[in-house]
Amino acid sequence: MIDSELPYQSIAALGRRLRAGELSPVTLTETLLARMEELDGALGAFQLVAPDRALATARAAEAQLAAGQDLGPLHGIPYAAKDLFDVGGLPTTAGTHLLADNIAAADAAVVARLARAGMILLGKTKTVQFAYGAAGVNGDLGTPHNPWHRDHHLPGGSSSGSAVCVAAGMAPAALGSDTGGSVRIPAALCGITGLKTTVGQVSRAGVYPLSWSLDSVGPLTRSAEDAALIYQAIQGPEASDDTTHGRALQDVMTGLGDGVDGLRIGIAETVFWNDAHPQVAAAVRAAAEVFDGLGAQVRSVEFPAAADAVALNPGGLVIATEAYIVNRRFIDAHYDELDPIVASRMIKGRDVTAADYLQTKLAWKRLRLEAVRQLADLDAVLCPTTPIPACTLAEVDGDMEAYSHRNQMYLRNTAIGNILDLCGLSVPCGRTADGLPIGLMLYARPFHEDKVLRIGHAYQQATDWHLQRPELTWATSG
Repeated sequence: MIDSELPYQSIAALGRRLRAGELSPVTLTETLLARMEELDGALGAFQLVAPDRALATARAAEAQLAAGQDLGPLHGIPYAAKDLFDVGGLPTTAGTHLLADNIAAADAAVVARLARAGMILLGKTKTVQFAYGAAGVNGDLGTPHNPWHRDHHLPGGSSSGSAVCVAAGMAPAALGSDTGGSVRIPAALCGITGLKTTVGQVSRAGVYPLSWSLDSVGPLTRSAEDAALIYQAIQGPEASDDTTHGRALQDVMTGLGDGVDGLRIGIAETVFWNDAHPQVAAAVRAAAEVFDGLGAQVRSVEFPAAADAVALNPGGLVIATEAYIVNRRFIDAHYDELDPIVASRMIKGRDVTAADYLQTKLAWKRLRLEAVRQLADLDAVLCPTTPIPACTLAEVDGDMEAYSHRNQMYLRNTAIGNILDLCGLSVPCGRTADGLPIGLMLYARPFHEDKVLRIGHAYQQATDWHLQRPELTWATSG
């Protein structure tokens, strides 16, 4: 019988139990593997499960802890990794059957860091093909099922499987990547917490790329505290990723519980709220009232750089160009074997001129400086993570126009943060009348992950949205 509470305990709580001897890494790993076996047939979060590897790592962690060798707060904690992250000896498919035999020679830098911290890899989670899509649809290897509804709703993308496995209690944490919102969108649609890190703060070495200008690595967890614990372990310079060179380590744990009293939080107006679902808008504005009640200085701000960012991203020009360059061999030689949604978007990068690409990059650089200036007297701004909740897969399946509209709506608010090089955190802040999760996004200036985590943690200390669980009796194999 699976312990129904264990899969939903926080990393911090599990760590305390492990150190007190009340729980063993082996028992915890076995419980989660059993839950995966029970649920994942319906949810489809995992591309690959590695039970033998996980149990061997768990036994090693158990022996180390018993001998008094404690590697830190993540020691003995299981996790999953998006199938863009190299794991030595396992395939990295990037969401396509064409890479089924792409066996990694070594671990990605962040996977290696989590191994040194004593974490236990359970398996690799599904992603949108080449990580190129916000809705979470993968017409090649399958679209994970959002656990919050019996009908197949979109999980969000591209870190779709990572969000589903955490939301369903199959892992307390998962690694994701975020280029236009690929951590925060699935976190919002699946009712969990997702951290977008500033480019350069976490190494991308060994992570299958989408856009070298925008790719970032971040955790998906059930709480801001758990996200902070993972971020603390994976951040920092790596020789194999020059974007990280010279970056200072951040201590996000010491001030995590300091609350928001006196912090300056802006409600970012204008483009973020355009065409927002009324229940989404109401939930996010109610969250702003929570911060006001906690002593923060909350006020509406225009933040015009957000609308400028949307205007400077016509058709996702930069991502399309860089994604085409990365995946040119597949587009040129295997176009008909690719997911048609992804292929039809990516091939547009082939026709972008060097002048248009470089002009856009230069305009972004100027706009990023302006955004920092506009945020200078604020600790963070808030807005909806996505202006609309998850829709059903049936609403977009096979309908390119419907898919494109939904995909752009899911991307709009999150892509702004990538273009402006902000850090961001999505936390659950409500549910629609249909029971679908709503996400609150907190943005801060580059390299202020400590601020968004602190503010998100304060919100979660005052509310219980992050503690709510989907009802999954419909998904059990028994």
